[in-house]
Amino acid sequence: MFTPFAWLIDTFYGWTHNYAIAIALVALAIMIVIAPLTMKSTKGMLEMQRLQPEMKKLQNQYKGDRQRLNQEMMKLYADHKVNPLASCLPLLAQMPVFIIMFRVLHGLTQMGADGTFAPKYIAKSSDLYMALDKSKEMLSFGLDLHLTPAEAMQADFVKGLPYALMIVALGGLFFIQQRMVASRTSSPTMSPTQAKIMQYLPVAFAFFQVFLPTGLVVYYMVQAVFRIVQQWYITRRFYGEDGLGKLAQEASAKAREIGKDDFAKPSKQKDEQSQAPAPIQSKRVTPGKNRPAPSGRPARPVPPSKRNK
Repeated sequence: MFTPFAWLIDTFYGWTHNYAIAIALVALAIMIVIAPLTMKSTKGMLEMQRLQPEMKKLQNQYKGDRQRLNQEMMKLYADHKVNPLASCLPLLAQMPVFIIMFRVLHGLTQMGADGTFAPKYIAKSSDLYMALDKSKEMLSFGLDLHLTPAEAMQADFVKGLPYALMIVALGGLFFIQQRMVASRTSSPTMSPTQAKIMQYLPVAFAFFQVFLPTGLVVYYMVQAVFRIVQQWYITRRFYGEDGLGKLAQEASAKAREIGKDDFAKPSKQKDEQSQAPAPIQSKRVTPGKNRPAPSGRPARPVPPSKRNK
């Protein structure tokens, strides 16, 4: 599992003799492979958005019947040839790659008994092995890529500032990417607070990279730049005049209107009920002790002990 990715880093290192560039080229190659899957998932997500008005109507129609609602939703997806899980495919593809890259970088810079690197996953005759073997640093552009930014700043705060700036730059790239996505998409069920959380969550994730090897920070930065370019292309392709993205946005707006109307109906019914005249309630009149009861109703007997009082 780890050997092919280590071989890929070794191959690019043989071309460039630079650790950071080799890792960047690996990230670029992975994103190019995943790009068609991302485009397919984006198209599937937009098709889902186009179905939001129909989905909202089904939810209102079968509000009390969960099983029937699921059946009708599946039928709607099948009729329009939409896969509701398509948008998850790029994420599912990238998570194992991230774990593998994490393990590969750790393996390449693992310390031996003598306190120097004893690289794993690559042949001993390779350029990368000979460069790392018996070394204590994975230097590229003056940065030690096997250190985490936290370790670098803890060892020397001034020398650790470039590592911290890389984390800040990564957070900025994530923010730009998420803003590009948020400017195009909107959900009828998402509140403004939820939208803000979704926008800033990737930025928060960037700052967790302070505890990961700097080589992974380089890997993520290259992928973030690629995604920004990819999002620009998606905007041009799908959100032009009469594009699929425009149709999806119109459908989302229509679904929001349906949701507002459904929310207003119960309130209107409640107001009408509150304004309706209250029913007249008859008051029961209890006759006096010695007064005759109203006609049609027998008189209540008086106890013998109270008759002479």
